[in-house]
Amino acid sequence: MTTQSDSYYQAILNAIPHMIFVVDADVVIQDLNDAAAQVFGIDKTTIKRRRGGEVLHCLHAYDVPEGCGRAPFCRTCVIRNSVTSSLQGQTVTRRRTKVELLLDGVKKRLELLITASPMPGNKEPLGLLIIEDITEISTLHDIIPICAKCKKLRDDQEYWQTVESYFKEYIGVDFSHGLCPT
Repeated sequence: MTTQSDSYYQAILNAIPHMIFVVDADVVIQDLNDAAAQVFGIDKTTIKRRRGGEVLHCLHAYDVPEGCGRAPFCRTCVIRNSVTSSLQGQTVTRRRTKVELLLDGVKKRLELLITASPMPGNKEPLGLLIIEDITEISTLHDIIPICAKCKKLRDDQEYWQTVESYFKEYIGVDFSHGLCPT
């Protein structure tokens, strides 16, 4: 039976255009909004009760048989650590991270903003996880300092590196070399 407060809660969740998940301490999805369901193009019931890494198609979700959250890489996962922090009473606001996902059989690197906060009033501790994909925005708005003479690029730590290594690290692309006719 759906109550009026449940309908109100769903209306608020669905009014927000970002991917929103309600998750437990193991980042198992308990609920999500319409925007998140649309990103994955599947019914909400298919996503519920699955771990976040499985739903997001994290490359590391299947590193070990136990699945998402159990691989060595998971200890440094910004999404998982943000949820953990939120369940300890801290709010994580727009923490920037880069993730590698397997989408349509292709490895893609995305830049995300992660927000997580505790959900009050529940029997079990739950967190609200908001994921914003800023990949296009960050790529289009970055100004890349380049040396006018040697053409090396400067990163945020004031380190100069070759164009090839810079693009490999920040965008995830490789170069093949050749010689042009001129």
